[in-house]
Amino acid sequence: MAKRLGRRSVTFDQAPAIRETANLAGRMEFEGPLGEYLQTRIDDPYFGESSWEKAETRMQEEALRAVLRQAGLQETDVDLCITSDMLNQCTSCSMAVRHLDVPHLGVFSACASLTEGLYLAATALDAGTAGRVLVDVCSHHEAAERTYRFPTELGVQRPPTAQWTVTGAAAFILEAGVPGLKLAGATVGRVLDHGIKDPYDMGSAMAPAAADTLITHFREFGRTPEEYDLILTGDLARVGSAIARKLLRDAGFELGDRYSDCGVLIYDAERQDVHSGGSGMACSGLVLSGYLMHQLQEGRYRRVLLASTGALHSPVTYKQGESIPAICHAVVLEAP
Repeated sequence: MAKRLGRRSVTFDQAPAIRETANLAGRMEFEGPLGEYLQTRIDDPYFGESSWEKAETRMQEEALRAVLRQAGLQETDVDLCITSDMLNQCTSCSMAVRHLDVPHLGVFSACASLTEGLYLAATALDAGTAGRVLVDVCSHHEAAERTYRFPTELGVQRPPTAQWTVTGAAAFILEAGVPGLKLAGATVGRVLDHGIKDPYDMGSAMAPAAADTLITHFREFGRTPEEYDLILTGDLARVGSAIARKLLRDAGFELGDRYSDCGVLIYDAERQDVHSGGSGMACSGLVLSGYLMHQLQEGRYRRVLLASTGALHSPVTYKQGESIPAICHAVVLEAP
């Protein structure tokens, strides 16, 4: 059974394993530093569909079918499917899963949805309410720009703090009692709002939430940063990760060179015009399903703390002048 550590953290005695992963990614992602760890390349942003939103739906469905196929499973072998996307009302995941025979939960913590989904999957497996769980996240650069900022057709100039939404989908199968990368624990985030209103500066909006979750994790687990081989935030990119590092240092936690951010890793800042770095649900999704899984399976890392970050604004709240709340959920991943 899971054991509570403080108010926000848990460990799983029978840690569920990530049995299989699958991913699809766009041209920009394949041309980045981690492209060799990705699986299916999508050069056409429309993915053969009539709109970017339909492309995002197809990416999500393809990722779900791919991970089942690679694991040798049927849809009816899955007890629960947890999905997330960045479109209004999570329509991408709902429209993808309507073609699958799986019990479904659609969740949303913006770009923190990956670790939220993994936490919920581990909790269901630990409680015995499910024996095998699918988790899937998806984002699409052009669809996200149209939803959250300005349509790409307008050609609006982006400031240096802006980030590039990752185009991709990542799917995971979690199962109890099988070999594989273990999800050993988690820390649930809380919503923080430090008054940032600029949707082109999400790193600054999310950094305090990331720092809060990491500080809480270290304190409730009774660990130091040195007890992790790698500490990764989800998509703070360069601006936000620098702020988070300082906030951790001010709280007495020096992260050193064991800390990085998925939004920093996924693109090459010198070759690719992504400004501050990557963002989107698929940012941490692709890094985990590709690069990070490979490094853990090869034994290069033994214990990793992945803390996905999410900006919880909407087009409506932004237009009404509201500030951007943020959240961060963290999971502990341990090599088999």
